[in-house]
Amino acid sequence: MSIVYDNRACELGEGPLWHPERQQLFWFDILGKRLMTRDGEAQRNWQFDEHVSAAGWVDRDTLLIASETGLWRFNLQNDQKDLIAPLEADNPVTRSNDGRADPWGGFWIGTMGKTAEPGAGAIYRYWRGELRQLVDDVTISNAICFAPDRSCAYYTDTSTKQVMQWPLNSETGWPKGDSTVFLDLRVDGLNPDGAVVDAKGNLWIAQWGASRVAAYTPSGQFLTAIPFEATHVSCPAFGGNDLTTLYCTTAREGLDKDTLAAHPTHGMTFAAPGAGTGQAEHRVFL
Repeated sequence: MSIVYDNRACELGEGPLWHPERQQLFWFDILGKRLMTRDGEAQRNWQFDEHVSAAGWVDRDTLLIASETGLWRFNLQNDQKDLIAPLEADNPVTRSNDGRADPWGGFWIGTMGKTAEPGAGAIYRYWRGELRQLVDDVTISNAICFAPDRSCAYYTDTSTKQVMQWPLNSETGWPKGDSTVFLDLRVDGLNPDGAVVDAKGNLWIAQWGASRVAAYTPSGQFLTAIPFEATHVSCPAFGGNDLTTLYCTTAREGLDKDTLAAHPTHGMTFAAPGAGTGQAEHRVFL
């Protein structure tokens, strides 16, 4: 059972992050170029002059924010923004998309073409001052998340309808060997979007166009699905005091006026209490 957590409709909601020290959810409206949150019942947002899409937490008052031109240290108290590393800053075609902190204090971030140009994007990892490209020729980067035992990372190029699994070095977190297909959703015609892994190692993945977040076991077997009152679900995150609430961002992008008028919850951010038990989001070390 899901409920509306925040009634502000995003054109393209993305990147929900439960800040474990603040006990507060942050998320983005990529096309609206804004970072959003709720502080109790109060709604707040920060407006940017470029696309912003994903974040990790550095400390109580600091986020690492991914934009279309870089990774930025952002102070939530005074709004100060400092560049940590350029991200395809010389490429006007692309913007950042899905991203998440890894268990080593690194940050993985994907890019994509602003109109989903085929193969225009890539996936990177920032760690200890180095931004290194890991995957190229990506159309829509998504589903970046990590197993609780640190054994692997997951990611997808949504256009392939396949979720990949990639072994990681236990000491450094850098990928080792080749990635392999973890989920093949082509037969079901499902579009894998943002994802998160729970404390048991189950992968919870938003399925764009299907109004749901679906969970799969560590062996890739379908477990359950949580429905949401929005066609385009984009990314889940576990949060709440005990990490048992599944939050989910959604989008209005690509839906016609009649559909939006009939179902105004498209683009809103949702919560599904008691869906499972998540991992605490990892801290980014700058």
